[in-house]
Amino acid sequence: MRQTIADSVEELVYETLGQGLSRSQECKPLPVDLLENDEEFLLVFDAPGASARDIQIDYDDGTVSVRVDRFRDYYDEYELQVPGRGLTLRGTASLPGDAHVDPEQARATLTETGTVQIFLPKVNVSE
Repeated sequence: MRQTIADSVEELVYETLGQGLSRSQECKPLPVDLLENDEEFLLVFDAPGASARDIQIDYDDGTVSVRVDRFRDYYDEYELQVPGRGLTLRGTASLPGDAHVDPEQARATLTETGTVQIFLPKVNVSE
């Protein structure tokens, strides 16, 4: 089958659009809420479609970073036309400057809806 210039332009537009949408998602940070009670801080990141194996969590000097490397599933007998679901997402949140936490005792969960919950216990500091 002979390909016309219009066909080539159409393919280029679809390919470019898919890549552009994927990149725009990567540029937008993961939404995060920072909550606090008397015992701990709770950071809540929205990462729909992520699985536990996709998520990396780091703590460095009062800043929590989450990275999600989400991979797309492959389907036998189908060819990928427009890429867009495999991507890397990042989010960070800084604790208040006077916060004292024990990152070694931190715990994290991933809900069924793709919400990452990170619990950072507070440390009592005598003055």
